[in-house]
Amino acid sequence: MGAFKFRVLLDSEKDQETFRDILINDTDNFETLYRAILNSFRFEGQEIGSFYMSNDDWDKGHEIGLMDMRYSDEDESLPSVMKEAVLKDFMEVPDQKIILVYDFLRMWIFLLELLEHNDQTVEKPEVLLSIGVAPPEDSKLIPEDSDFMDEGEDDELFGEDDDFDDGYDEEDYSNFDEHNY
Repeated sequence: MGAFKFRVLLDSEKDQETFRDILINDTDNFETLYRAILNSFRFEGQEIGSFYMSNDDWDKGHEIGLMDMRYSDEDESLPSVMKEAVLKDFMEVPDQKIILVYDFLRMWIFLLELLEHNDQTVEKPEVLLSIGVAPPEDSKLIPEDSDFMDEGEDDELFGEDDDFDDGYDEEDYSNFDEHNY
């Protein structure tokens, strides 16, 4: 039993480098690491995310998701689940790289690199080093090409009035009995 020390870099559009060094037991699961990362950057953690095992080129590999998206335990290509995935079982190389995508609409990207594996243990994950101020979680805009309408976009479709004019008024419904039809 020991602990992993990860450097977690927030991939940001700003020129400012923002990262945290986090120490966590190697027997903890990915959900514990997920919560520690979000807390260290002061994100609320209300959105879902996934870890992706990676390589030196930062290619996305095996997914470890917050929620169980598997239909069968037999297919290893399906995502693992954070609360069931123990950290030490996924560390393949001394400088293992991992990508965390948080909030799939805003696409916050965290790049993790394993800095060391030592013999110490900790009661709970610890932030050993904090460099840079993290932007507010809601500061990243949701791309306009998403399938969701922004507030006010329905005005363009239906006009500026909140009322929909269907050509009927209350008088047209006066003879309607909802139980006799």
